[in-house]
Amino acid sequence: MASTEPKHENRAEEEEAAGADDEDTGAQVAPIVKLEEVAVLTGEENEDPIIDLKAKLYRFDKDGNQWKERGAGTVKLLKHKETGKVRLVMRQSKTLKICANHLVLPTMTLQEHAGNEKSCLWHAPDFADGELKDELFCLRFASIENCKSFMEMFQEVAESQKKEENEDGSTAAGLLEKLSVEDKKPEEKNEGKVEDKTKEGDVKDENPSKDTEKKDESASA
Repeated sequence: MASTEPKHENRAEEEEAAGADDEDTGAQVAPIVKLEEVAVLTGEENEDPIIDLKAKLYRFDKDGNQWKERGAGTVKLLKHKETGKVRLVMRQSKTLKICANHLVLPTMTLQEHAGNEKSCLWHAPDFADGELKDELFCLRFASIENCKSFMEMFQEVAESQKKEENEDGSTAAGLLEKLSVEDKKPEEKNEGKVEDKTKEGDVKDENPSKDTEKKDESASA
C-alpha cells in the first residue's frame, strides 16, 4: 500500500516557496518615466456654481419620435463672475463628457413631466455637440425635492436675466438719448453764430448807405 506522506511534503515545500516569493525584500524600483502633474482646465474657472445636483438627462429624438438617454451625471447652473450670465452645464459622471451646455435665457420655462414629479422638461438652443441645436431636454432626479429645487432655481435665474436685460436696455436708451442731446447742442451753437454773422452783415450794409448819403450832400454843396 503506497504512502501519501511524500505528496503532503511536496505540497508543503511548494507553499513555502510561494510564500518566499511573496515576501517583501525591501527593494525599491525607481519609475522609468517621471510623470508631472498637469493642470486640467474645465472652462468653469471664472464661474460660480449656483446649484449642483445629480440627475439623468434625456433628449427627444424628433426623427425616431422617442426619448434617448444622454447620460447620468451632475447638472450645474454656473454664473459668470464678470458678465453675470448663467449657463446650464451637465457632464457624464464617468467620462466627464459634456451632455448639455447652454445659457439660461429669460424666455426659458421649465415644466413638470406629466405623470412623473421627479422629472422636468424644457426647450433650449444647446451647444454640447459643438454646434447650436434646438433641443427638448428632460431631467430625471433621484427625489421630488431635488427636482423642485432645480426648477425653482432655474426659473429664478431666468427672471433675474430678464431684469438685467431690461436694465441694459434702459441704460442703452439713456445713452442714446444723451448722445442725441449732445449732438443738438453744437447745431444750436452753429445756428447762433450764423444769426450773429447775419446781423453784423446787416449793420455793415446800413453803414455804407449812410456814407453815400453824406457824399451826395457834400457834392451838392
